[in-house]
Amino acid sequence: MSQSMLLSAAMARDLDQAAVAEWSLSPFALVDAAGRNCARVFVEAFPALFDIPRPSAGARRVMALAGSGNNGADALLMLRALILMGRVDVDECGALINRVPAPDDASPVALAFRALQGLGVYTNTYVEEVWDHSIIIDGMTGTGLQGPLRGDAARLVASLNARKGSSLGLPFVVSVDVPSGCFDEWLSGMPLLRADATLAIEPLKAALYKPLVRAAAGTILPVGELFASKQMALFFRRTEQRIELLDWEEARRRIPVIKADAYKYERGVAEIHAGSVGSAGAARIATQGALSAGAGITRLIVDDALYPIVAVNAGGAMVVPASAAEVSAPRFESNAMLLGPGWGRGAERFATLEAAFAREAAGIPLILDADAIALTKGRVFHGNAILTPHAGEFAAYTGLHKEAALANPYPILTALAREKQATILFKSHVIIIAAPDGRVGVVDGMRPALGAGGSGDLLAGVCVALAARMKRADTFDSYVCATCAAALLIEAARGVKAFVDPLDLATRVGHVAGAAWLDT
Repeated sequence: MSQSMLLSAAMARDLDQAAVAEWSLSPFALVDAAGRNCARVFVEAFPALFDIPRPSAGARRVMALAGSGNNGADALLMLRALILMGRVDVDECGALINRVPAPDDASPVALAFRALQGLGVYTNTYVEEVWDHSIIIDGMTGTGLQGPLRGDAARLVASLNARKGSSLGLPFVVSVDVPSGCFDEWLSGMPLLRADATLAIEPLKAALYKPLVRAAAGTILPVGELFASKQMALFFRRTEQRIELLDWEEARRRIPVIKADAYKYERGVAEIHAGSVGSAGAARIATQGALSAGAGITRLIVDDALYPIVAVNAGGAMVVPASAAEVSAPRFESNAMLLGPGWGRGAERFATLEAAFAREAAGIPLILDADAIALTKGRVFHGNAILTPHAGEFAAYTGLHKEAALANPYPILTALAREKQATILFKSHVIIIAAPDGRVGVVDGMRPALGAGGSGDLLAGVCVALAARMKRADTFDSYVCATCAAALLIEAARGVKAFVDPLDLATRVGHVAGAAWLDT
């Protein structure tokens, strides 16, 4: 997967309607294709699951849970496809549905339900527990859900979550499209099924990447081949929503390579104000992030008391005591500035901040992290600033509870970016970037190696390096810079299965960035 637009529930409905009305696809043909493709992707990803014997005598290995919508039909037809593929026998399967369709019901879920009955599959309503099975296919609800789960569906979700939280482990839960309970307005505390994997039918749904929902989705497996690329291009061209899912392969193309004959100033001068007594590590990590991401010159401005500590281990960075910063500034005029990592919040920081604000107003990129964010409440920028809060910093900055943004980030971050005229890079296990012009980007994280102090400092350093290079080339775009920096960090952490020092992770950033942008 490279780059993909994420759909809201309303957009998903519009797409289904366009497929039927404009592209002459029958509703049942769509769910049948989705069910077959879900089965294929699932088997390819988890072949060993079908070697697991029945958990107990007479138990069914696979049980599908279906609601009355298209997600329910997808789940039922996925089970049918697994049977037709020879992966499971009919007597090993079952299907529970929220209500038995009437004889004259011609909806996709009714047709799918009868197709399973015709094969001889055991069927019933939501009247039994679903613990004693190897695999549960979840199709109880999709993003079209209106309000939190209730009744039998909520009971089954609670039952399955309790089972998954126990030492027993079984069953393996695979959700179709989104885990049941997920929808656009989902909030913390509402019922939500915790799946081991989610078969996300393309185009993927934006609700799936809300940070508090993403953890419940498990391994996300995109399921495509439902619509032609030309059809999708026409559909997205006429919609105003712009939430995109970005990975490294797509993001890196948005920044040009560094030519073989480039010199240091072409790669940009990055100026960093960071560190304080007790937080020298943050300054060092941010600086190493800038070096690893390719800044031509990195100037670290530190308090005089910190200078002897930081300067001896600065590598290729130019470390300058604050008292001498103005002397060397004309020679090394910065193309981008970073303020904040481990900086402290003393009143002595305001003079530096005011000077940085004036430069941002004049078009110089400004990255604000950690303490600098806390010191800028009430400030409105000019489109050249990137703020990089994690959930706690965001809550302190806005006055909102941090779970509000983790549960429903898109409208909150979009409104804040527009209000502040700054790009907001919201850090969590899913990174979400919102720009003042309404663009929203999602970089799927789920990299546990990054869940440590210093990762945010590293990301801030990467941001300022990219901003400096883009500004030097007169191509600075705060949204492109922030999304690319996030994607680079996530890519560098891919496959890391150790507790690493962020400085070691910076080395991986350098390898990934160099492979992408050094024209050799």
